[in-house]
Amino acid sequence: MRKFILSGMFVSLFSANLISAQTTEKRSLTLEGAERIINASKGKAHELNAPGGVIAVVDAGGNLMALERIDGTFAAGANISIGKARTAVLFQKPTKVFEEIINKGRTAMAALPDSFFTPLQGGVPIILNGEIIGGVGVSGASSAAQDEELAIAGAEAAKSFSPVTAAATNSTVTFFDKKQVDEGFAKGAVLFDGGDGRNYMVHASRREAPGMVEVHTKDTDILYVLQGSATIVTGGTMVEGRNIAADEIRGKESIGGETRSLIPGDTMIIPNGVPHWFKEVQGPFLYYVVKVR
Repeated sequence: MRKFILSGMFVSLFSANLISAQTTEKRSLTLEGAERIINASKGKAHELNAPGGVIAVVDAGGNLMALERIDGTFAAGANISIGKARTAVLFQKPTKVFEEIINKGRTAMAALPDSFFTPLQGGVPIILNGEIIGGVGVSGASSAAQDEELAIAGAEAAKSFSPVTAAATNSTVTFFDKKQVDEGFAKGAVLFDGGDGRNYMVHASRREAPGMVEVHTKDTDILYVLQGSATIVTGGTMVEGRNIAADEIRGKESIGGETRSLIPGDTMIIPNGVPHWFKEVQGPFLYYVVKVR
């Protein structure tokens, strides 16, 4: 192509047009995207108080990318969920379609190799801008209908994905002027929500009073204090912890742990999985939080 470009503008334009007519740009599901889909399915499971479930995500070729098994789910659920996800993407239809076809009498379909065909409700294609980029399968919830509901919740998360290919890089600079930042700190707000497939978020955090013990199972918090002071307890044992959302746990208090006083200029890194508790706050306590996953 470089030789054609050097030989003249006409030849280069002709070559580019010829190539574009013979190839198309294909979107690819990244590991970050697969994890976000699983988190959306887990969030739905918590919302519905599902007793268990295994969530599997495969790419456009049916290859497993990510899998998570909720505590209490039967062991075989992993293989079944992978099969559902693979069937949904390879046949480009929800697996409920094939279960209904077989139930209506076309039992010959059940003879297809189970290595790539699992005609059980709970598998859904993952679609971005009209293009199938993967599949999600769920097995082990309270019913087949609930399996599908969790899978749909996961697939829906893809609608917020940035339409970039796996090889693309995001070089967009994000800027917040002083007015936006001040407005964020006035009430406590998310400045950047991790969109476009980024693995980080930026919060303009504000506290007026002590809070609950927090554990982020996947996010590491990087804090920088701007104003006010607080006493924070890190580590220790959480009391009465419960899931409030996917990968988010809250508790009443923490026993043990290490106590520190935070003042303006202090910086702290709290790894994912570590309990932390703002036990005392002299507010308004303003601090940046960069969440990295």
